[in-house]
Amino acid sequence: MLSMMIAAAAVVATPMTVPGPKGAIAGTFVDAGKGSPVVLIIPGSGPTDRDGNNPLGVTAAPYRLLAEALATKGVSTLRADKRGMFGSKAAISDANAVTINDYAADAHTWTAALRRQTDAKCVWLLGHSEGGLIALAAAQQPTGICGLILVASPGRKLGAVIREQLNANPANAPLLPQAMAALSSLEAGKPADTSEMPAPLLALFNPKVQPFLIDLLAQDPAALAGRTKLPMLIVRGGKDIQVAQADADALRAARLDARFVGPAEMNHVLKDVKGEDRASNLATYADPSLPVDSSLVDAIAAFVER
Repeated sequence: MLSMMIAAAAVVATPMTVPGPKGAIAGTFVDAGKGSPVVLIIPGSGPTDRDGNNPLGVTAAPYRLLAEALATKGVSTLRADKRGMFGSKAAISDANAVTINDYAADAHTWTAALRRQTDAKCVWLLGHSEGGLIALAAAQQPTGICGLILVASPGRKLGAVIREQLNANPANAPLLPQAMAALSSLEAGKPADTSEMPAPLLALFNPKVQPFLIDLLAQDPAALAGRTKLPMLIVRGGKDIQVAQADADALRAARLDARFVGPAEMNHVLKDVKGEDRASNLATYADPSLPVDSSLVDAIAAFVER
């Protein structure tokens, strides 16, 4: 325990930037020392910042805590704000005017910069949630990429995932007809009508983000996984209430050689949950005092150091 405390105290996080379309994209580099493996942490959906927090109620800091924990295992990390958001606000004028391939291009920019800074031959891409889809898209051009770590990542098309998420909450029942119609329209490449849409659905189907949603819904994670031969680690926690086991299974079916880790108590924000009730699970989303699941840290460190 004392050695872990000393190691944690020695973790040094430094700012780092790379060029974006109009301004800098900003991140935080945690250096575990010369020759250490380097992992690029790609954030999940929406306004999620480099620490894994977002203004929609997530303050658990899962990416910051993961980076600090990996440093104690001898693994360097870079975590960044998305183009147009937070510290990367200057990168583009409209944070909604993006595609999955734009984010994949940013992953390649970070990969090149990290290789120059650390002299690493390659960089590991760790995508969390939607970030896993971005990692898969980036890996279609594998230069400089060691392999992929897909944590709580969708393995099916996002339409199926969103439908399950909406149906899982009984309170959504009155909203389902409009939500399903909107999804079907976007999947067909057409904007969804929001003129009579209630406020809870407008948060999901905001007209400003619909072009991105159309691009997102067209992506097929399993097909992308099947087209890359890079080493792959697939992780899905047993207490994840946002991404189902079916998604991990789809990725594994596409890549039979991939490693799989399924921490039984880990939820979507990488924290362990005691009990089965939804309220206890969601409470961890706002608790940065809880560490990330230790078996996740161990599995990632072992995978990138092999």
